[in-house]
Amino acid sequence: TILVAFFAVVLLIGYIASRSAGKDTSEFFLGGRGMPWWLLGISMVACTFSADTPNLVTDLVRQNGVAKNWVWWAFLITGMVTVFIYAKLWRRSEVMTDLEYYELRYHGKVAAFLRGFRSVFLGLFFNVLIMATVTLAIIKYGQILFGIPAWQCVLFGSIGVVIYATLGGLKGVIWADFFQYSIAMFGAVYAAYVAIQQPEIQAIGGLSGMLGPDSPIADKLSIFPDPGDLSLVVSMLIIPIAVQWWAVWYPGAEPGGGGYIAQRMLAAKDEKNAVGATLLFNFMHYAMRPWPWIIVALASLICYPTLDSIKAQFPGIAPN
Repeated sequence: TILVAFFAVVLLIGYIASRSAGKDTSEFFLGGRGMPWWLLGISMVACTFSADTPNLVTDLVRQNGVAKNWVWWAFLITGMVTVFIYAKLWRRSEVMTDLEYYELRYHGKVAAFLRGFRSVFLGLFFNVLIMATVTLAIIKYGQILFGIPAWQCVLFGSIGVVIYATLGGLKGVIWADFFQYSIAMFGAVYAAYVAIQQPEIQAIGGLSGMLGPDSPIADKLSIFPDPGDLSLVVSMLIIPIAVQWWAVWYPGAEPGGGGYIAQRMLAAKDEKNAVGATLLFNFMHYAMRPWPWIIVALASLICYPTLDSIKAQFPGIAPN
């Protein structure tokens, strides 16, 4: 009943948005350039909350502790540059997509080559890689929760998205993002609460015992890598801060913003709303959202200290 109601709401959002999305290209791709900062900001952070994101953060914490998250926390540098420099410039440009900007910026054969290269690289290679990881996560969730085969997980997880995104354009996507993100964050916080209530966690004093100096996972709790271990400091802190923040491609972390983050800045009411949306995105993305996942990851190290213990608890899950 919950799942049917969820898909019904998402499809209803797409239907309502479709009444205005078909008026012209600006309505379909930019929501009429009238979107407020708070809605765009939530939509941005929802776009980086894929089915595989909690799994990724959990694995980072299980393998190398909380400090391992610096491999992506370092991107906050470019996030702040986007907020205070590039957000207003994207909105001021009045283009419809980031690819249109490249045509205006470079012009001629160079611009055509750049657009073609980005389309092939991001649309074919990068997107296939990202969608593969997301789809694998969907399959694992479907197997754990419902025991259904992989093809059904993919079918049910995709069909609703295709319908509402096609019907409602960007406005439908943004409102669906807001609805789905609200549910996802509630679920993440509730999952952290459930993790803390496990008997193994309660036996050591609950959350305070798990995060205290006498915790059985004390070696995983440091936010910064051990300064005495040079290899960890280099891989977790120096390289991300010195290199990755400006060299990586990922929407919101890409220097200047790009992709679906730029698309939402372009849809803002004005430059002030574009800046506000990007600032809210960075705050939620780096400072708020990962902590429920981190708590779940730390609790899992106590409840399921090895992969074999996880396999024993969920024997029906495919190993890969």
